[in-house]
Amino acid sequence: MATIEECRAALEKLSDNMQSAEGDVRTAAALDRSVSCHITDLDVTFVGRLTGGRIEVADTVQGPPPQKAEIRLAMAGDDLVALVGGELHFAKAWGSGRVKLEAGLKDLLSLRKLL
Repeated sequence: MATIEECRAALEKLSDNMQSAEGDVRTAAALDRSVSCHITDLDVTFVGRLTGGRIEVADTVQGPPPQKAEIRLAMAGDDLVALVGGELHFAKAWGSGRVKLEAGLKDLLSLRKLL
């Protein structure tokens, strides 16, 4: 099972990847939205903001997100690490229910370029 530190490092790596992206991916990463990522097996949530092409984690809270973010992810820590490491394909994980993504329709259309 991935640790909180490994999950935080995976989010930082994802943020770095988004920052260096080009084309449609960079455009999608340029959203300015509140974000939460609930790590279900650790029952911890990273809350922050997607802004300037980066995910800025502002806090880590115990349990589910305290407020409803505009973009909400939920998954096991190992799945987050595998997604960012390229070992797990997002569409397959999402389709099987291993990863949950909730956002407004317009955001979902933009995010599909990222994922």
